[in-house]
Amino acid sequence: MDRQDSIDDPKRLLLTGATGFIGNRLRERLLQEGHLLTVVTRNPDRHKADRAGNHRFISWEPEGLSEAMGQVDGVIHLAGENVAGGRWTAERRRAIHDSRVETTRRLVDAMAAAEKKPECLVSASAVGLYGDRGEERLDEDSAPGTGFLSMVCRDWEAEARKAEALGVRVAIPRIGVVLGREGGILERMWLPFMMGVGGPVGSRSIYLPWIHVEDVCRGLEFPLEHASFNGAYNLCAPEPVTMGAFARTLGRVLNRPSLFTVPRFVLRMVLGEGEQAVTASLRTVPHALQKAGFRFRFEELEAALADLC
Repeated sequence: MDRQDSIDDPKRLLLTGATGFIGNRLRERLLQEGHLLTVVTRNPDRHKADRAGNHRFISWEPEGLSEAMGQVDGVIHLAGENVAGGRWTAERRRAIHDSRVETTRRLVDAMAAAEKKPECLVSASAVGLYGDRGEERLDEDSAPGTGFLSMVCRDWEAEARKAEALGVRVAIPRIGVVLGREGGILERMWLPFMMGVGGPVGSRSIYLPWIHVEDVCRGLEFPLEHASFNGAYNLCAPEPVTMGAFARTLGRVLNRPSLFTVPRFVLRMVLGEGEQAVTASLRTVPHALQKAGFRFRFEELEAALADLC
């Protein structure tokens, strides 16, 4: 591994959202690199068989959380309800918001109560902050958009930034559409393509801010490796593509046709307002990461899909 992919000394890290699509992959990577992990979960007893000398599980109970917080070098916070997991009822909207904002508040409160503070908080956000922006090129200086997801991201990021008042360096990765075998858009599109009925989801012209799951994990670790890196950063590949181009490339990699579009009105019937999570056009670029010297393993979509398929 090059220097960017190795941390000189093993770190003690606290991780949330470790059982999700990204979190599970990140947890495996961190353990392989030799770090000591404290994983925060709603049900630690469920993971008794996974406990080891370098790997323990704790609950969100405030006293235990603050005690653990005083023993770690850094925090990676990924917890949050899946925004594309169903219709956005009033209850689900609350869950999407509170699973992000309230958990971030608990972490910052635990930092405040801890005698020793972690050096860095990497608190996830999403490119959904920018709203639906068509062909506009979006970097970290672009203004937030409108709509429910934008509001959630604004509240989420604001809560994380409160840790700065405690002397903790805060980095906020705005994560794009993650490509991986175990979840996300690729998992949803795989079966239709293999059956010969695959194609774009929603409009062919929307921009998809894609990123390979390996580059996501590397990008989440990046602030831990670079002591001067802080603030919000777009965590997506340098060249977003349209949904039409994405579907054509996936079809080419799988040697399958890309002919059948899932219309937006069908997505609205199934997901209600939740269709915003999969039909917003976001032409985001990772200016902050590239300026800081981050090197993507997968800059080209076809190479990323070939690796995963």
